Amino acid sequence: MGRDVFYITTPIYYPNAEPHIGHGYTSVAADFLARYHRLRGEEVLFLTGTDEHGLNLQRRAEAAGMEPQRWVDEMEPRWKEVWARLDIANDDYIRTTEPRHEKAVQELLQAVYDNGRDDIYLGHYEGLYCVSCEAYYTEDELVDGNCPIHGRPVELMRQENYFFRLSAYADRLLEHYERDPSAVDPETRRNEVLSLIRGGLQDFSISRTNFRWGIPLPWDPSHVCYVWFDALTNYLTAAGYGSDDERFARVWPANIHLIGKDILRFHAVYWPAMLMAGGVEPPTQVWAHGYLTVGGQKMSKTNATGIHPFELVDHFGVDSYRYYFLREIRFGADGSFSWESMVDRHNADLANGLGNLAARVLAMLEISFEGRVPEPAVAGAEDDLPRVIEEAARDYDEHMSKVALSQALASVWAVVDRANGYLVEKEPWKLAKDDARRPELAAVLYAAAETLRSLAVMIRPVMPSAAERLWGQLGIAESIDAQLLPGAAGWGGLSVGTQTSKGEALFPRLDS
Repeated sequence: MGRDVFYITTPIYYPNAEPHIGHGYTSVAADFLARYHRLRGEEVLFLTGTDEHGLNLQRRAEAAGMEPQRWVDEMEPRWKEVWARLDIANDDYIRTTEPRHEKAVQELLQAVYDNGRDDIYLGHYEGLYCVSCEAYYTEDELVDGNCPIHGRPVELMRQENYFFRLSAYADRLLEHYERDPSAVDPETRRNEVLSLIRGGLQDFSISRTNFRWGIPLPWDPSHVCYVWFDALTNYLTAAGYGSDDERFARVWPANIHLIGKDILRFHAVYWPAMLMAGGVEPPTQVWAHGYLTVGGQKMSKTNATGIHPFELVDHFGVDSYRYYFLREIRFGADGSFSWESMVDRHNADLANGLGNLAARVLAMLEISFEGRVPEPAVAGAEDDLPRVIEEAARDYDEHMSKVALSQALASVWAVVDRANGYLVEKEPWKLAKDDARRPELAAVLYAAAETLRSLAVMIRPVMPSAAERLWGQLGIAESIDAQLLPGAAGWGGLSVGTQTSKGEALFPRLDS
C-alpha cells in the first residue's frame, strides 16, 4: 500500500485535436493540488499525459493521410506547449505509445487473465458504439439516438472480442464504496456510481479486431487492447507497476484521480474492478468535477465550443487564467465561462484586491522608509492580522484536503480583504504626514508588508508566477521554494531592514 507519496493524476488526454480550456480546467486544478501538497512539505508525484491509441485516432490519421504514430507525434507537442504556458508542473508525462506503458498494460492484462476466476473470456458482441468515446451504449443510454456525451450518431459494431467479467464484481465494488465513501467524490458522483452498480453491471469487451492501432493482448496478439483498459493503466505505469516494485509500494495507490464527470463510469466502476481482478488495490479517491460550459453547452472539441487556452492567457496572463477558473467555479459543480465574468473577477480580486494592496504598501515603504522594512516598535499595531492569517491558513488546508478549491481560495482572499480594510482603518498616508507618529507608521507598514509575505506563500500553488514576483518585490533573500506551510504563515517572518522595491503592478487593471 503506497502512502509515502502524494500521487495525483489527470486523465490522459486524447490528442485528436488542439486542447481547449476544459482540458486546462482539469490540469490547472490538479496542478494547484500538487503544488499545495509540495507546499506542505510532502513528496508529490503529479502525472498527466496523452492517450494515443484507438479507432478514433486511427481514423483521424487516415483522414489526414498519415500513419497513426506520425499523427500523434505531431499532435502531442501541442499539448505539452499548453501545459508549459499554463505553468503545469507535472512530475511525469505518459504517452500510451511508450514501451514502458505497453509493458505495464500487458502485465495487468496477463494478471487478470491468469487469476483463476475466468475474468477474461472470448465471446461475440454486437452493440451500438461511439467512436469518440471508444465505448458501447445501450438504446436506453442514447439521447435522440446519439451518444449521450458527444451527441454524435453511434455505429452498430459486430466483433469477436475478449470480455472482462465486470458483472462478477458488483458486490466487491459496493463493499469498497461502503467501506470508504470518499473513494468517489463529490457525493453526487458517488450516488451516480452506486446507482450504476446497483442497476446491474454488464461484462464489457476488452479487445478489438476492427483496427490495429493499439497494444496486442499478450495471450492473443490477433486482438488489440480496448483503449480504456489501455488508457486507465497509465496510472500504474508511472507508479512503477511491473517494472519497479519498490517504487510501486511507495507510490500506489493513487491519492486522487482527478477527472471530468463524463468519464466517471470508466474510472469508478471499470477501473477498480479491473484492479481487483489483477490483485491491485484500487485508488484512494476518484474526484469527478463538473462540466465547463460556454453559452450553456459543455466545452467540447466535438461541438466546436472549444476555446484554446492561449486566447485567454495572451489577454489576461497565466496567473489570472489559473485563478479565475479555480475561484469562479465551485469545484465539482458545472460552471459557465464568460469573457465578462473573467474581466470582472480579474479586476475585483486581482487588480483592485491583491494588486492594489501590494502597490500601496510597497509605494509607502519606498516613500517613507527608502524601501526598507521598518522596525515595528508600537505593540499591537498589527491588530487582528496575525489571527486572520493563522485562521486563513487553517481553513485553506481544510478545504484543500476536501478538494474544495474555490473555498480554499476564498479563505486566502479573506486575508486580502482584511489587509485592505486594515489600511483603510490605519490610514498610513495620514500617519506619514506627522513626524510624531512615525513609529506608528513603521509598525503599520511592517504589519502590511508581513501580510504580503504570508500571501505570497499562500498564493503560490495557484499563481506561481505572481507569487514569485511579489516575493521578489519584498526583497526576501531566502528562496520562496524553501517556504512551507503551516510554518511560513506564522507571524514575524519578514526581517527588519529588508530592501523592498515597488516594481511593476502585479495585476494591471483590464478594461475589456
